[in-house]
Amino acid sequence: MDIENSALYYFRLAMAKSGTVNIPGTRISQGAYSAFVPAPLPPALEWTPRLIGVLSDADRLIGRLAGEGGRLPNPHVLMRPFVRREAVLSSKIEGTQATLGELLAAEAGAVVERSPEDLREVGNYVVALEHGMSLLKKFPLSVRLIREVHGKLMEGVRGHQAIPGHFRKTQNWIGKPGSTLATATFIPPPPGEVEPCLSAWERFIHESNLPPLVTIALAHYQFEAIHPFLDGNGRVGRLLITLFLIERKILPTPLLYLSAFFEATRRDYYDGLRGVSDRGAWQDWLEYFLLGIARMSEDALNRATRINDLMAKWRTKLAGHSTNTPLRVLELLAANPFLTVTGAANHLKLAFTTIQRAIDRLDEHGIVRKVSDAKRDRVFCARELLEILEEPAHLKPQFP
Repeated sequence: MDIENSALYYFRLAMAKSGTVNIPGTRISQGAYSAFVPAPLPPALEWTPRLIGVLSDADRLIGRLAGEGGRLPNPHVLMRPFVRREAVLSSKIEGTQATLGELLAAEAGAVVERSPEDLREVGNYVVALEHGMSLLKKFPLSVRLIREVHGKLMEGVRGHQAIPGHFRKTQNWIGKPGSTLATATFIPPPPGEVEPCLSAWERFIHESNLPPLVTIALAHYQFEAIHPFLDGNGRVGRLLITLFLIERKILPTPLLYLSAFFEATRRDYYDGLRGVSDRGAWQDWLEYFLLGIARMSEDALNRATRINDLMAKWRTKLAGHSTNTPLRVLELLAANPFLTVTGAANHLKLAFTTIQRAIDRLDEHGIVRKVSDAKRDRVFCARELLEILEEPAHLKPQFP
């Protein structure tokens, strides 16, 4: 269905004639239930001193993160554990239980007790984000891109019946476990309205003259309201935030993620989304989202700085050795605090015994410790580094 024959098109005409552009959407009857079709973005915004203040704070802090991130010794190496931390937290919102330590240990070659399905779901998030970043080098953030990202996210995991990379052809809904269309808390647009809504969403992304952080705040809400896939909408919606920040060159590398903020303030997150759909509470949503940008920028900068300080301290400890192999092994820890002798030997293309001696040096200096009892392919971990990555974000919105 093209946009000229959709409910969205007629809604836009009605709003234009009435001069009203701030209504969040319309509910259209589907017989036993009503589905919500969001109005095209942008809404009319009231630039209150409070909204301007939180936007200024978010701009300042993400700008500081961008500046410091560009000066980090190995920003693209450091990006890897941050991406995985985001994958774990975003998947946790959807009910996946894998921890960051389990994911990193499994990637290093360790045997972990977590179910393969959980690890695959989290791993797919990493693959989807990296795929999305590679696609941005070819074409802009778009409907085509989100379909490809969804395809990577849902490949071979629970929910694959959602048909990875394809928009839904049936009605979905949001509600408590076991809820039905009759008891759902939110019912997004009917299937025939999905593509017209996404076309309007893409046009807004490309044409918006609003400040970029406001643009992505509005676009994130709209994507969640459209809910274009049978499964994976929340994770794709959170991936889009990171991809937008990279595409607009707001950040040089993906160090900032909002899943930790959304997880720590889950009720506020869902209340904010519902507030827009139910009563057009755009100001509340924007203030919440921008607060998340500010707090998570501070959090990312703090973690990145502490990791780099720790790595610098360890380099100093190893500086007196006659060979640089321990330093080369140390650099691998910035990407993953877990390692095995075989994995490090393969990565650095050095002999097994050479790597074993280097890891022994790291062990002597208290940098790594053995965490498995296997006789072969023993797993070592830099605990101090892992603790910085796993430390929860103690974040609660603090509005005056």
